[in-house]
Amino acid sequence: MSNSSVIDSDLYSSMSESEEEDVENSFFEGGESSSSVHDAQYFDDIIREHVYKPDVPVQLIPLKGLIFKSLKLAIKMYYEYAEIGGFDVRLSTQSRFDNKIIKKKHVICNRGGKQKKKSCDTLGTSGVRRKRHSNSRAIGCQAKIIFEFVYGTPDYKVFQFDELHNHPLEKRSDLKKARQMSYSEKEFIVRASTSKIGPTMAHKLRASLRGGYEFVKPKVVDYKNLRRDINMVIGYKDAQMIVNTMNDYRAHYPNYSFEFNYQDDVLDCMFWADEMEKAYYAEFGDVISFDATFRTNKYRMVFVPFTAIDHHKKSVTVGSGFLSNESIESYSWLLKAFLKTHGKEPTLVLTDQDAAIKQVVENVFRNSKHRLCMWHIMKNMKKKISDDLFTNSDFRKRFSKLVWDINMKPDVFEVKWGLLMKEFNLEDTRWFKDMFTIRDSWIPGYFSDIPMCGLMKTTSRSENGWEVYIVQHSNSKSDFKNEFKVEIKVEEKEINYSCEHFKCMGVLCRHAFTIMMRCGVKEIPKMYILKGWRKDVISINYRFSYVQSDSGDCENVKLVNDSYYSFESCLDIVRDDKKRLTLFAEKQQMLLKEFESDYISPGLKSKTDGEVVCKLLGVTIPIPEEINIHVPEVQRNKGSGIKKKIPCAGEVAYENSKKEHRMCSGCGKRVPDNLRTCPERVGAAKSAKDS
Repeated sequence: MSNSSVIDSDLYSSMSESEEEDVENSFFEGGESSSSVHDAQYFDDIIREHVYKPDVPVQLIPLKGLIFKSLKLAIKMYYEYAEIGGFDVRLSTQSRFDNKIIKKKHVICNRGGKQKKKSCDTLGTSGVRRKRHSNSRAIGCQAKIIFEFVYGTPDYKVFQFDELHNHPLEKRSDLKKARQMSYSEKEFIVRASTSKIGPTMAHKLRASLRGGYEFVKPKVVDYKNLRRDINMVIGYKDAQMIVNTMNDYRAHYPNYSFEFNYQDDVLDCMFWADEMEKAYYAEFGDVISFDATFRTNKYRMVFVPFTAIDHHKKSVTVGSGFLSNESIESYSWLLKAFLKTHGKEPTLVLTDQDAAIKQVVENVFRNSKHRLCMWHIMKNMKKKISDDLFTNSDFRKRFSKLVWDINMKPDVFEVKWGLLMKEFNLEDTRWFKDMFTIRDSWIPGYFSDIPMCGLMKTTSRSENGWEVYIVQHSNSKSDFKNEFKVEIKVEEKEINYSCEHFKCMGVLCRHAFTIMMRCGVKEIPKMYILKGWRKDVISINYRFSYVQSDSGDCENVKLVNDSYYSFESCLDIVRDDKKRLTLFAEKQQMLLKEFESDYISPGLKSKTDGEVVCKLLGVTIPIPEEINIHVPEVQRNKGSGIKKKIPCAGEVAYENSKKEHRMCSGCGKRVPDNLRTCPERVGAAKSAKDS
């Protein structure tokens, strides 16, 4: 907000010339035009016995008749006087001529005026609403100054000045003006928030970086208030805001895709992918996974990341989506948006055992194969088997080795599975029978014909980017031994082998390397070096260009960063030289005074300006008339909640079974019953009643 807009803003009431006399009789914001017996009694009650006079140098006291070249300079003078005197001020009422020129302007102590009476009946059920406590500090202080327009000139003079206060004055460091945050400090709070650092911890961090709390002017409550004010400015507009922001990216960023869907003016689905994610999918999109277990936002919308594996065996995102619910229709829309963006289907899609996802993948990705996540299946196993079996290290080791082996042929797997089930008496266990029935949808050996299928065996890459599962082949020491046949044509440098490791992983196996070394082949044949594993698969000359939507803001950000860098560089040079450090500090003070000489304080507003919020967040706050898309209602979907996964009945029962029960006073045993529900006590009471 500009300096002039602060003075002339519609936030302050304006009065006609005919109302001027009434204004002069009431110096309190919201005061009535005439005094009353009630008001007189009110102020007699709140005005204290002692009065306080600011301790300010005589030359800074604004005497009556003192003339200023503009109203801005006059108001600035009183702000500086109040800062030295130990009190805060605020702009109050004003009157205007017919030509809209301000005739008189009131600037009052921040503790002036009176609090509005609020009725509150905690027992009442109708007519009166309970209201939260107000933190207003108004106690009727009459300290103020009135500036009057000098007719025929642009000047203003002091018309009236009352310097006595009815409350103790404060330290300069405790005033609101001293606690006002700079833009860089507001930016620090917002960036900390995006890194999951709350306002309290952000204040501690700022104090630590500055060398102590005495070097951080704003208090913790100021940090909290900033977050509150930002949320108030955003309010219900965030759905429209994110759609506007994404549309702006699509319009200004090269090769940026964004799709969204809304029903009944409520945001339902979103999908987006930038230039880099499209390039990753083009090179590494044969095998992808997606998992809808993220729900850590305010509206509990489902975040769905699509993940692939790059040439460093690292997880890369190839697209992202938001869903308001996990219905078949929502998943179908999401996969169609994915297909529209990338233009081709993946070869293999890895998901969890969600029935809706399975149905949608088969309907939308008709040419893709669908496989279940091994990690989810192995995690669920502990809920399906007994504690004794799950804690059996021999069984767990052998079972894991059996299901994770990517080199094991299906016929060998089926024989080994049957032997393992028989050894541990699991032939009739329902979960093992069901998983064996769908073995072709989760056992890696059944997907050996799909290139690169061995790279990704779990959707945990979507859940935890750092968790990677890599299977290293070793010969089995059980009832069976894996034997691999390797054939090589030295001249043609052609290799044939039975383990099909190259088809699954995209690299030659150790058997092939052993034979090549024995035959004197010193270089890997080019046909066995896939483009996806080369360093230059994405050229280093290719730059993902991000063009800022506002070149002016981009230039300002660059200048600010350059200024910070120059300041810190100068400080590093003179830090250990007291003489040069003193000279540097003096020059900084001179430069500060030079810029402050023509700077008018925007006032002591308690709320965050919408324009500042836009700059802090890098978004545009839509006006109410432009809001056509609203936020969805908070829903309880499948999968994880705000902090953890929503447990099913089986998981709850399993967790409860591990808890130690309290002593039942009915039977004296540690059981999940109590005196009222104890079967032995209830049975005894029933027998006694029947007899």
